[in-house]
Amino acid sequence: MTARGRVRVAQLVPRALWALGGVAVLALGSAVLLSAHVGVDPFTAANIGVSGHLGVGLGAYQLAVNAVLLVPVVVWARRYVGLGTVINMVMTGFFVQWFGALLEPLVPDPPGHLLQAVLFTVGIVLFAAGASAYMTAGIGTAPYDAIAPIVVDRTGWRYRAVRVVQDLAFVGLAVVFGGPVGVGTVMTAFFAGPLIDFFTVRVNTPLLHRLLPGDAEPARQAP
Repeated sequence: MTARGRVRVAQLVPRALWALGGVAVLALGSAVLLSAHVGVDPFTAANIGVSGHLGVGLGAYQLAVNAVLLVPVVVWARRYVGLGTVINMVMTGFFVQWFGALLEPLVPDPPGHLLQAVLFTVGIVLFAAGASAYMTAGIGTAPYDAIAPIVVDRTGWRYRAVRVVQDLAFVGLAVVFGGPVGVGTVMTAFFAGPLIDFFTVRVNTPLLHRLLPGDAEPARQAP
């Protein structure tokens, strides 16, 4: 292996760990939102609803859905695929499932209004911080997040409009199958963006640059 190759490998390892940590924090945020009974992001809500209807664990079902979504990404937009793609598609559902099981005996069902508000706030912050960390790692995009950019690249339609339609389709799927849809679903689908941007600019990018001071490689992420 050349010296340049060794440097790239040395950079990939901390980026992969950064992405894994981001996915774990994102999933913890989703689990906290679930414990608050306020709904989760559209993709997770739909997967919880369908997996529960089928009697399959969330982790296994979400992995299967991601594998299906990965096919068009590999065919039409391979540049979005990387180690971070694998980390996200394999681990997110299992992390949500595991964190949910840990929180279940700790949070009253249903929680009181004050506790619900606290859990909602903590869950949204964790979700945004984790999403920002996984994106900042720059080593691949989750299959679900790559679908809208593929449509935009091939049609010229506006990204925001395509992503809203995509999210609404999964919200509809969640509603049909009894997935957890609520104010948390709306927040994560439409209003988490500014909070993710805050964590990217103020927290994750500076920390990652400190960790990899000589690495100026741009992140390969969906818009």
